[in-house]
Order: sequence, then structure tokens, then C-alpha cells
Amino acid sequence: MIIEEILRHNREFVAQKGYEKFATSKYPDKKIAIVTCMDTRLVELLPAALGLRNGDVKIIKNAGGTITNPFDSTMRSLLVAVYELGVNEIMVIGHTGCGVQGMNAEEMLHLMRERGVSEEHVSLMRHCGIDLDGWLHGFEETEAAVAETVDLIRNHPLMAHDVKVGGYIMDSFTGELRLIG
Repeated sequence: MIIEEILRHNREFVAQKGYEKFATSKYPDKKIAIVTCMDTRLVELLPAALGLRNGDVKIIKNAGGTITNPFDSTMRSLLVAVYELGVNEIMVIGHTGCGVQGMNAEEMLHLMRERGVSEEHVSLMRHCGIDLDGWLHGFEETEAAVAETVDLIRNHPLMAHDVKVGGYIMDSFTGELRLIG
């Protein structure tokens, strides 16, 4: 199992004090938060392409690197970063070839059913007022999704007006950033 390999590596890492070179505080040195996608191509590429080291920024990752609801956990994390951790700039970074682009809710529900999620549970979600089709649907254009997220953050009623917010698309291969709007 992969988890067992990870746990074995972790024990060795701690025993060899590999953590010492990563020591920092909870406050981001550069006072920036980044909202980005959980895509595996960005795990090392994004920090390397931006010249970031441990302790520099707060990185908040989710599927698509977007905020779909003004009260979701990503927005909450940004508010914590601004008010509790001193962040004064936010970058929203989408990327080329994102798997959430064009994601189909009906296909996702089909895959859930194939993996054993019962129709009863799907129906229960719908009857509880959850818009599964909207919640599981991806976006059509990465650029538009990033722009909508930037707009939501800038105009959120609880966001400080002096926080600078910018949107970008990263090339998933080269790491090149392109400013959106």
C-alpha cells in the first residue's frame, strides 16, 4: 500500500530530523495567499516557477482553484489568512489543461454510482436542497472561472478593501504566468 510507504518515509524523515530545514512560523513571510488547483503538475512546479520557499505564502488548493460559493472553505481560509495571519495580497492561479474545465456533473454522478454510492444517497442530497448538478459541474473556460473568483474575493462583504487580488493562468508545462484582466 502506498500509505504504508508514506508512513515509513515519514518515520525516517522525523528520525533523521529532515524537518529542520523547513522550520518557519505560521505567518507568511511575503504576506501573500495563493488560491490554486490541486493538480499534481503544480505541486512542485508552482512554487519553483514563482520562486517560493517554505514559509513564504499561504497556498490554498482545491479542485479547479476557484471559489464556487462565497461561504465555502476556500473563502473562509482567505479571511483567516487576511485577518489572522497578515496577508495583504491574494493571487488566484488557474492553469492550462485543468481537469475541472468541462467536468460533467452527470458523468461524476455516474462514476459515484459505479463506485457504490446508492441512488438513495444521491436522492437524499437532492431532497436536502443540495444542487448536485451545480456543485459537481466544472467550468467551461479557465480564464472566466479565474476572473469570477477574483471578482468574488474583491467584492466579498467581509474582505478588507485594501487587499490586492489578481488572477493568473499558469502554463502547466512551463510554469509561465499570464495575467487575467
